[in-house]
Amino acid sequence: MAEEAILGYLEHNDEIKDSGEFAAERNIDHNEIVNVIKSLYGFRYVDVEDIKRESWVLTDEGNTYAVSGSPEVQLFLAIPEEGILKDELLKKVGPSLFKIGCAQAAKNKWLDLGKQLITRKLQHVDDKVKNLLLQIQQGQGIGTDDVKALKARKLIVPQTWKGYSVKKGPNYAPKRKQVVTDLTRDNFQSGEWKELEFKEYNYTAKGQPLEGGHLHPLLKARRHFPSQFCFLSSYLQK
Repeated sequence: MAEEAILGYLEHNDEIKDSGEFAAERNIDHNEIVNVIKSLYGFRYVDVEDIKRESWVLTDEGNTYAVSGSPEVQLFLAIPEEGILKDELLKKVGPSLFKIGCAQAAKNKWLDLGKQLITRKLQHVDDKVKNLLLQIQQGQGIGTDDVKALKARKLIVPQTWKGYSVKKGPNYAPKRKQVVTDLTRDNFQSGEWKELEFKEYNYTAKGQPLEGGHLHPLLKARRHFPSQFCFLSSYLQK
């Protein structure tokens, strides 16, 4: 399906500008498109140029906050209007969320962190972190300062996307020809060999290097006791 789509498109068009967009438009997995492009390029059906794009993706922690909300907002919502004792809030939200939420909420000046009682300074807050994470999930761009803030909190990491632009190659054809690897007797008798296309072989390619084996225990012993083995050898020859 992917090969037919690529070769068929190039039959009537000069170039596939972006393999990612091409795959999305045809609802084909991009990895499948890439594998076919590499195969076609190997047989010179197409010529390709690399495309690389940097993007941001959410970490596991970032994905959690995109669903449940940021720790600071979860902590804020857990505090009633009259306030709450620190120990009670710690039990209510858990140590990890309490630690992160308190640090971020204090930085945002949302809370009054007393020695015992914790109260709100505001009645309502927006979860900017969650909104930014959702935008990144949806492939939308965000500001440089926001990227730096999320990266510092290890909620996003960079990811390199790789794709191709594709043009017709010197051996282009609307349909791939079947490449033959062996010449048979039937090919000769029928005269079919004249029309066949044979797979190219690299006769200068080297084989895989062989891994070294191990000496036999007797050969190891011979190294340590050469005189005894020479005597044994001469004795056996007699």
